[in-house]
Amino acid sequence: MQEQEERVLNQETDLEQVIRQIRPLDEHAMEQAKKQWNSIAKPLHSLGKLEEHIIRIAGITGNPDVKIEEKALIVMCADNGVVEEGVTQTGQEVTAIVAENFLSGETSAAIMCKKAGARILPIDIGMAGKTKVPDYKVACGTRNFAKEPAMTREQALQSILTGVRIVEEQKKAGVALLATGEMGIGNTTTSSAVLAALLQIDPEKVTGRGAGLSSAGLSRKIQVIRQALALHKPDANDPVDVLEKVGGFDIGGLAGVYLGAAKMRLPVLIDGFISGTAALLACRLCPEAKEYMIASHKSKEPGMQILLKALGLSASLDCDMCLGEGTGAVAFFPVLDMAAAVYRQMSTFADIQVEEYQELGDK
Repeated sequence: MQEQEERVLNQETDLEQVIRQIRPLDEHAMEQAKKQWNSIAKPLHSLGKLEEHIIRIAGITGNPDVKIEEKALIVMCADNGVVEEGVTQTGQEVTAIVAENFLSGETSAAIMCKKAGARILPIDIGMAGKTKVPDYKVACGTRNFAKEPAMTREQALQSILTGVRIVEEQKKAGVALLATGEMGIGNTTTSSAVLAALLQIDPEKVTGRGAGLSSAGLSRKIQVIRQALALHKPDANDPVDVLEKVGGFDIGGLAGVYLGAAKMRLPVLIDGFISGTAALLACRLCPEAKEYMIASHKSKEPGMQILLKALGLSASLDCDMCLGEGTGAVAFFPVLDMAAAVYRQMSTFADIQVEEYQELGDK
């Protein structure tokens, strides 16, 4: 028991060190990027959020010469013990099948990554079985949170720190822009539980049908979450406790990706509801991490609007997507590529010898 307590204490210290290394955005780089946009031969602010995103990326990296050619999608794959409660339409074995299909390029996210010129990095952070997916396993799936906490505090911290480590590895490999994705049967249940716990609201407000539950199945899912929150009483002021009681290893790993991106000064795209829940968890651990996040799309999951409001972010795409895997974030890669191309390549007013537009009022 003493050894376990020491390990947890060391992990807490490691996480605190990561958080201490997260700094505000570079205001000077952002101001230079803003001037660059204003010098380009087009009406001021006419690319809207796309200009804002490039300015944000300049502040994140500390460099107004924005380059995002090297892109990667990190897909956290994990199983969830709560599937025992009948909260999903498919069995747990599907997680491993889809996870291996990321490697063979046979998933939606893999096909989209290839088209967008991005790497796809499936990670086994907690699948029940053994696969060919790179192994960063915390455990072989979580426990059934309807009966006991989903994981130990040690495992919760390990999942977060694993996400941080993966980002550090990707930064060394030259990645300049990250996207977040996940795969794990039952993870809309864990995400809804985590979000309800963090926001201290009734699960019904943030729980959807996932991959096609019936109305009876949805009612069952909500009831399971409601009872688990009453049983474990996760502490909303302690995000690690929330993750431990009702979370998943994929959520913990993605929270670590956001914290790692902020530490390593990398922009990171939020996908949908599940990765957004992990983003909120990361922000509760370190509010400054939000500045490094870009919301890609507004998922069709019912809790997404509540989630975006809690994050203080707005999504750029609204395509009624709810597939997961990181597909919404990957769909946003080409949009950012186009914005960066205009920013870097378009003629300036000086180039074409035309007087610049002037700020005459509010945008």
